[in-house]
Amino acid sequence: MARVDTSTSRPYHLVIFGATGFTGQFVVEEVARTVSEGPGGNLKWAVAGRSKPKLEKVLEKAAGALSKPELRTEVDILVADVAEADSLAAMCRQAVIVLNCVGPYRFYGEPVVKACVENGAHHIDISGEPQFLESMQLNYSSQAAEKGVYVIGSCGFDSIPADMGVLFTRDQFKGTLASVESFLTVSSGPDGGCIHDGTWLSAIYGFADSQKLRSLRRKFNHRPLPPVGPKLKPRGALFYSNEIQQYAIPFMGSDPSVVKRTQRFLVEEHEATPVQYGAYAGVGGLGNTIKLLFAGMMFMLLVKFSFGRNLLIKYPEFFSFGAFTKAGPTRKQMEGSSFQMAFHGVGYKEEQDPFQGKPTTKIRTLVQGPEVGYVATPIAMVQSALTILNEPAALPKKGGVYTPGAAFSKTTLINRLNKHGIQFSVI
Repeated sequence: MARVDTSTSRPYHLVIFGATGFTGQFVVEEVARTVSEGPGGNLKWAVAGRSKPKLEKVLEKAAGALSKPELRTEVDILVADVAEADSLAAMCRQAVIVLNCVGPYRFYGEPVVKACVENGAHHIDISGEPQFLESMQLNYSSQAAEKGVYVIGSCGFDSIPADMGVLFTRDQFKGTLASVESFLTVSSGPDGGCIHDGTWLSAIYGFADSQKLRSLRRKFNHRPLPPVGPKLKPRGALFYSNEIQQYAIPFMGSDPSVVKRTQRFLVEEHEATPVQYGAYAGVGGLGNTIKLLFAGMMFMLLVKFSFGRNLLIKYPEFFSFGAFTKAGPTRKQMEGSSFQMAFHGVGYKEEQDPFQGKPTTKIRTLVQGPEVGYVATPIAMVQSALTILNEPAALPKKGGVYTPGAAFSKTTLINRLNKHGIQFSVI
């Protein structure tokens, strides 16, 4: 049995590890906004990382951004380093949940997961790296179950909107939902937008290592999930989407793999009917599409060779046409940015046999929210942690390595997100 102990045996409900990173700074600010939502109306938390002076600066910055001068003195600082196992163990022994913001996770994630499992701390990350997420499931799920620890990956923009969005669509559908396709569109304000190059690094190493991911998946020895209705056919590599009235490409992140893992869990543990899923992202009009094609061809060519990867790493802004930068977006850019993820589902009415004929009923739902990387992601991560702290009885009975949908399908996470600006609706 898993146990979420919010008593005094551990001094902190949450420890933010990697708080000095670009995303970590915004997770710190989001936690500071939500202290009243902790157990008993008082969240106990600390920040952790390699450098105490840098952590002090993070708290000072958060204090200024939120007009909360008390953050400078009231939030404890823990020094921990992924290269020093003893420091990670000491950190994990003090936390109910570790919010792991140290990426790329393929390089720095596993020592933190290992320390959490061995020392009884639950673990949440915001990884969009399928290889890391699935290798953690393969290597640590049994041990996490024995220790009663939850390890829940991809609790940021990758892949809360997609995974919980599919579950929301299923729950709103009157009948048996057969398949869902999602279409992501991102908007920026007059100041434009960009993404910090940490995500760019994860993409470079992910594509370079794609063969290892295929090899990893074979080790699970999974049988294909039994489809309901006709098999969902993938769209092309580039196509015009009538759903969002612009050109679109397959979504390159972890969403498809995370949703598939959730559906497998729900079939195996709850005898649910699996939902097929396809994920796509809008790229705009013809001009943007040509630019994207050129950038994509350059990326796929260079990522195959070490010198090419070094060029991509050194000059992210050049090779991504400004989409990724070493500085990341400004706060003004974040304020002007937002996302919409539209879900188009088809299925069978309640009186229909879902194993006979084609699905005839449609549903459209929408998940929308603020800037994806450093506003929506901290909200999703922190609300996931607060759900664990406040709703332990609604979580899976056993510990293990879970997707968000598997961990939170019976909780009020969607309601919590609705209250914090990531909104789920039927359209």
